[in-house]
Amino acid sequence: QVQLVESGGGLVQPGGSLRLSCAAFRFTLDYYAVTWFRQAPGKEREGVSCISSSGLSTYYADSVKGRFTISRDKSKNTVYLQMNNLKVEDTAVYYCATGRSSFLEGCPPASWSRPEGMTYWGKGTLVTVSS
Repeated sequence: QVQLVESGGGLVQPGGSLRLSCAAFRFTLDYYAVTWFRQAPGKEREGVSCISSSGLSTYYADSVKGRFTISRDKSKNTVYLQMNNLKVEDTAVYYCATGRSSFLEGCPPASWSRPEGMTYWGKGTLVTVSS
């Protein structure tokens, strides 16, 4: 059974940093784009960042540009989200997902941030930014 497992969440003060990991089991991420989503209490799930299978293309939500960096390590079958200068409004459960129908390898520019159509999801990791 395919598994995506997120880790690295926790409690951090505003201005702090965290690095989230998305590891795949019984599944190779090599040929798949991966997207990070987040969902805050009472809000809809939103796309945070996407990385293509090659790693050459990346996309970010405007709210995290310049603060978050997505990367992937194929030798570890893992995708990362480095989050710097965290803000209170970054508090959410963060999910990684892959297997977007018709766009397995890339991040579709017009719709990469939409959660619909993703085949595999992790269970999420909680990030709390608070003083």
